[in-house]
Amino acid sequence: MFNQSRSYIIRLIFIIAFLIMIVQLFNLQVISSKYQLLAQENAVFKKIVYPPRGIVFDRNRKRLVSNVLMYDLMVTPYEVKNVDTGYLCQLLEIDTAEFKSRMLTAIIKNGRYRPTAFESLLSPEKHARLEENIWRLGSGFYLQDRPVRTFPFGVGAHFMGYIGEVDSAIIARSDGFYQSGDYVGRSGLESYYESVLMGQRGIQYLIKDHRNRLVGSYDNGQLDESAEAGRDLHTYVDAELQQLAEKLMTNKMGAVVAIEPKTGGILAMVSGPNFNPEDLTGASFRKNYGKFVLDVSRPLLNRAIKGQYPPGSTYKPIGGLIALDEGVITPSFGLGCSGRYYGCGHSKPACTHSNPGHARNLRYAIANSCNSYFAHIFRLSLDHPKFGGTKKGYQKWKEYNNAFGLGTRLGIDLPSEDKGSIPDSSVYNKVYRNSWNSCTNLTLGIGQDMMTSTPLQLANAMCLIANKGFYYTPHFVKSIADETKEDTVLNPFRERHDVLTHIPDTAFQTVILGMQDVVEFGTARVAKLPGIDVCAKTGTAENFKIIDGRRVQLKDNSVFVCFAPRDNPKIAIAVIVENAGYGSTWAGPIAALMMEKFLNDTLRAERVKEVERIAGSNLMPGWLPRVQYIEDSTRARYWFNLTNDSSYIKKYLRRVSNAPATPKEKPAPAQKIVRRQNEVILPEKNHLIKKKTAAT
Repeated sequence: MFNQSRSYIIRLIFIIAFLIMIVQLFNLQVISSKYQLLAQENAVFKKIVYPPRGIVFDRNRKRLVSNVLMYDLMVTPYEVKNVDTGYLCQLLEIDTAEFKSRMLTAIIKNGRYRPTAFESLLSPEKHARLEENIWRLGSGFYLQDRPVRTFPFGVGAHFMGYIGEVDSAIIARSDGFYQSGDYVGRSGLESYYESVLMGQRGIQYLIKDHRNRLVGSYDNGQLDESAEAGRDLHTYVDAELQQLAEKLMTNKMGAVVAIEPKTGGILAMVSGPNFNPEDLTGASFRKNYGKFVLDVSRPLLNRAIKGQYPPGSTYKPIGGLIALDEGVITPSFGLGCSGRYYGCGHSKPACTHSNPGHARNLRYAIANSCNSYFAHIFRLSLDHPKFGGTKKGYQKWKEYNNAFGLGTRLGIDLPSEDKGSIPDSSVYNKVYRNSWNSCTNLTLGIGQDMMTSTPLQLANAMCLIANKGFYYTPHFVKSIADETKEDTVLNPFRERHDVLTHIPDTAFQTVILGMQDVVEFGTARVAKLPGIDVCAKTGTAENFKIIDGRRVQLKDNSVFVCFAPRDNPKIAIAVIVENAGYGSTWAGPIAALMMEKFLNDTLRAERVKEVERIAGSNLMPGWLPRVQYIEDSTRARYWFNLTNDSSYIKKYLRRVSNAPATPKEKPAPAQKIVRRQNEVILPEKNHLIKKKTAAT
C-alpha cells in the first residue's frame, strides 16, 4: 500500500511537470514574441530613415536652402563585437584613446542598447572608406544617411539659421517626440518653422547576413514605413538683392533690413560681420561654430533684430507724426532757430543749420533736420495740459512709440528678437529721484538719450509712414506648401495694424514731402534715383562702448532710412553701419544701391563701380583687436589657472607695447610697465575723445 501510494505521487509529479513544459512551449512558440524578436534582431536590422527637410524658396522660386545627403557612423555599444579597433581608427584618422573616449561618450549619452553617432556628418573621403570596409569592422557599427542643408546662393546665414542634433532638454520638452540622433532647427527660420520643415521619420527593415552585412529588404519591404519630406516655404526674400546687400556689408559691422511695405514681407536682411551659411553645415560645423563664438565681433549675432542703436535723426519723422496726432502742432507750425535750442536754458542741442526759415514749418524742419524743432515738439507732446503733467504726457508719448513698433517686439518669424528701449517713466523716476521734466530727457526728441531701436524696427517705421498709418508685422514666409486651415502659423502676419490711419493724408503728406526734400536738396542726395521719387532720412548717432573698464565715445554710427517710390512704395530700407560717421557717407549709398537694384532689376554701369568701392572698404571698428586681445588673454589666464600649463599664456607674456592699443584720437600718456612672471598683462589706456552732440 505504501509503495502504491508513492507510485501515484511520482506519476502525478511527472504529469504536472509535463503539463508545465507543454504550457511553456505553447507560450514561447505561440504567445510570447521575445525569442522571435531576439532572433529577428540577429537577422533583421531596423534602420531609421530621416526625411529631407522642406526647401526654402525666394520670391522668384529660386532655392535659398536645399538638401544634400551625408552620412553618420552609428554605433550600438552593446552590439560591438570583434571590432578591429586599429583598422577603424585608421579609417577615421583617430587614435585608440579617442576611440575609447567616443565609446564612453556614446554609453553615457544613450546607454549601451541605443544607437549613437560615433562620428557625425562624415566627409566624402571618410564615407567612401567606410562604405567599402564597414563589413570588416564587426558588429555594432553602421552608416546612417542624413539629409544636410546646402545653400545654392550662399546667403541668408542669420535669418535662415542652422540645424543641430537634439539634446536632452529638447527631447524632454517634446515629450519624447524627438529621439536621440534627430536634428532640429536651432535658430532662424529653421527653428521658427521647425514643425513645417522637419517632415516625418520613416523605418526600413533590412536583412543581415552572418558577417553583419546588409544584403536586402526584409519581407520585400512590406513592413517599412516611408519617411515624409518636410513641406516647403515660399518667402518674400529676393536672392539677388540679398546677395547685393551682403556684398555691400563686407567688412562692416551693422545691419540692413529691406521690407515690402504693402505686405510686411522681408526682401533682404543682413547682419555684419556676416558669414557663409555653409560654414555651419556638414563636418566643419563644430570647428566653425567654436571659432565664431570666440570672435568678439560676434558674427553669430543677428544685429538686424538684436542690435540696439540710437536712431538719431531718423526718428524725427516719427516724432513729427506723434506731435501731429496729439494736436500739439499743425503741419504749418514753425520755430525760429538760430543754430541752438535755448528753451531749456542750456543752449542744447545744437543744429547744423542757422539760416533763417530753415524750420518755418514741419516739412522744412524735416528737410533741414532741425534739432531745435524736434526737441521743442517733443516737449510740447509731454507738457500738453490735457495730459495733466509731464510724466503722464511722457507715458502717452511712450504708448505712441510702442504703437509704431518701437520699444516693443514686433513679432517677426525669427526667435530671439529684441525690443529695443523706450524707457518707462519709472526709469527716469529712479535715475532722477522723481525730479525730472521735459528738459531732462530732451534729446529723446532727436532719437538719442536712452532710446534705442533695432534696424528691423526702423525699417518697419518707414513702412508705417509709406502706408500712411498702417503696417503688417514684418515676416519672411509668404506661404507654406500644401497649406490648410490647420496651418495657423502665418495668421499673425496677415493681420493689418492700423496705428495712425485716422490722421489725415495731408498730415502724412507733409512728413513724406519733407523726407523727399531730404533727398532732393538735403543730406540724403546720395539716394537720388533717376525717375524715382525717393523719401529718406539720414542719421548720425553717437556711439559708446566699455573698453578697459571705461566708457569710451567712438566714431558715430551711420544711419539711413528710406522708402520708394513715394506714391506707390514697393520697398522700405533701414541701414546702420557702426563707427562709420555720417548717415550719408556709408549707410545712404548702401540703401540707394539696394533701391535701384530692386526697383529697376539692374544697376547702371557707373553704379556697379560704386558697389565695388563700398564692398572693398573695410570699416570694421578699430577697437576690435584690443577687445579680442583682452578676451583671449583672459581666457588663457583662466585655463592656465585651471591646468598650470604655461603654454596657454606664453604668447601673452610679452612687452605691453605689442598688445593692440585701445582706439584713441590723441596718444595716451606713457605708463610705467611692471612685468610679472606668469601673468597676463592687460594694460590700461586713457580714452579722452570729445565729440559733438548734434544729430544730423
